[in-house]
Amino acid sequence: MLLALGCAPQASSTAKDTTANANQTPAQCAQGKTLTHGKLTVATDSPAYDPWFRHNDPSNGQGFESAVAYEVAKRMGFSKDQVTWTKERFNNSYAPGQKNFDFDINQISITPQRAKVVDFSDGYYRAAQALIALKDSPIAQATTLAELKKYKLGAQTGTTSLTAIRNDIQPTSEPLVFQDTNAAKQALINHQVDAIVADLPTAFYITAVQIPQATIVGQFQQQSGSPEQFGMLFQEGNPLVGCVNQALAEMKSDGTLDAIEKKWLSETVSVPVLQ
Repeated sequence: MLLALGCAPQASSTAKDTTANANQTPAQCAQGKTLTHGKLTVATDSPAYDPWFRHNDPSNGQGFESAVAYEVAKRMGFSKDQVTWTKERFNNSYAPGQKNFDFDINQISITPQRAKVVDFSDGYYRAAQALIALKDSPIAQATTLAELKKYKLGAQTGTTSLTAIRNDIQPTSEPLVFQDTNAAKQALINHQVDAIVADLPTAFYITAVQIPQATIVGQFQQQSGSPEQFGMLFQEGNPLVGCVNQALAEMKSDGTLDAIEKKWLSETVSVPVLQ
């Protein structure tokens, strides 16, 4: 069986107007737009996994998403001690309604369905899906997506990995759905699934730290819909979105975002591609 984890992204931001005043800097744009004056409240799930965060501590500035969050904060005029972290369950983050954070950064895929009730920043990372299997499993020898069709597949609920299984792999039987990643990983260990799918950086952490008897069989880009991207998530109508987009645009143009990705996610280029 194959199981999907993670929350890979899709497309850029949304069709909503998230532009900022081009004559303002990100810091000028962000003034007076946060929940607490002079503070930036950032949310993520707990536990917070490598390589997105290090040592389950989003506030240390280590790991890809922690580093991105603090760089965006700095460009919007917030020092590190002015950034406050709060916990938000992944599946709750994209529910409609009031939010107790300025933005959530948690490998959240930008999808049209989610964008109906929340706002997203422009994408800050394009994530490939990765197939994880026990090293002694027959599926570990697969080299194409077509070879995966005969296996019983599964996915964490609410993820674009589940969408990728259904639309790109198109297995012969309905995927199994798991409540969270811990249940998915346990199912792999217990041979209840033949493989699991996660975003590629998370797959490295799972195979290196959590399930060392597993291997990354290969990676693939989601072909259905737009390429997956992670975006920062906001309460719908939050005026801070344009300011974050302005900061991200600066980070992309001056090479900072690329440098952060190379520092924390450098291993992702070495995995074979499943065609």
